[in-house]
Amino acid sequence: MKAIILHAPGKYSLEHVKRPVCPDDGILLKVEFCGLCGSDLRTLRDGHKNVVLPAIIGHEVSGIIEETGKSYKGSFIPGNWLCAAPNVYCGKCRFCLAGRFDLCENLREIAQHWPGGFAEYMVIPAEALNLGVIRLLPSGLKPEYGCIAEPASSCISAQEKLNVGLGDSVLIIGTGPIGSIHICIAHARGASKIIVADIAPKRLEMCRAFGPDYCINTHETDVIKETRKLTDGVGADVVITANPVPITQSQALEAAAKGGRIAFFGGLPHNASKVELDTNLIHYKALTVIGTTGFAPKHHILALEMMRAGLIPGEKLVSQILPLDDFASGVEMAAEGRAMKVVFRME
Repeated sequence: MKAIILHAPGKYSLEHVKRPVCPDDGILLKVEFCGLCGSDLRTLRDGHKNVVLPAIIGHEVSGIIEETGKSYKGSFIPGNWLCAAPNVYCGKCRFCLAGRFDLCENLREIAQHWPGGFAEYMVIPAEALNLGVIRLLPSGLKPEYGCIAEPASSCISAQEKLNVGLGDSVLIIGTGPIGSIHICIAHARGASKIIVADIAPKRLEMCRAFGPDYCINTHETDVIKETRKLTDGVGADVVITANPVPITQSQALEAAAKGGRIAFFGGLPHNASKVELDTNLIHYKALTVIGTTGFAPKHHILALEMMRAGLIPGEKLVSQILPLDDFASGVEMAAEGRAMKVVFRME
């Protein structure tokens, strides 16, 4: 089969490798589509502590069951379309037992602990079928969009924790795919005013398709002053930093209203993760600041339903669908911000 093999940070290639064998208690999936995530870009560039090289990565997957193992007892059958998110929970730690799966202490992931989806075939092991996030593609949802329900799941989880609701003003700093998904979810949860900010004009222009009320170009305008102006001087009820830029976390504290809720959603580079914050703002403005990155199975189910219903429009998110042969071009487009979301099809 064809697959993208990552040999070392910055060194990957399209190769022909042996097709995986279906495990007795698992599934062999014929991958049809695999989305390119921001974390994939970081792994391609810098490697990842959980990825043993050489490796096949890619964790936003949709495909057709090619084969089930001889001892597989589940309900999936060959020919079923599946959407596979990477998370495999242990089901035994104190967080899993409390239903807080996003905090699983023994979390494993497809494309880290097992080969991923930038390949024509992929194994879904029994562990992922029993304790993972594998769902049938909902009727009416195109598979090239269903594969990207995984990042939407994390965004839904974050806004649930933030309790975004009717009448809230929401500031989203960062207008890439994640920021754009956050716009959609904030709309669906009843936010009355959605403000987005970014330093890149091209990103701001692309995100207009998702219906933000106001766009702030932070290269030209002070995001704190402009947010206060747009919220009658009080600041945003909710601020989400959907980017890997340290200064936006300190800006979030200043842009938030009294009693505001803030999510540091975008992870920072390891060498720039110590940020100077004015904690008096948290204290005197009674702010709630959370960190969030994961999701539970219920969030993936909801993400697929929101996509099926058009509340998260896949046709606007996925700006490029490319053959796996054009992997390097897709990576370049995404890294340079010239595409919203890149999805690869296996041909």
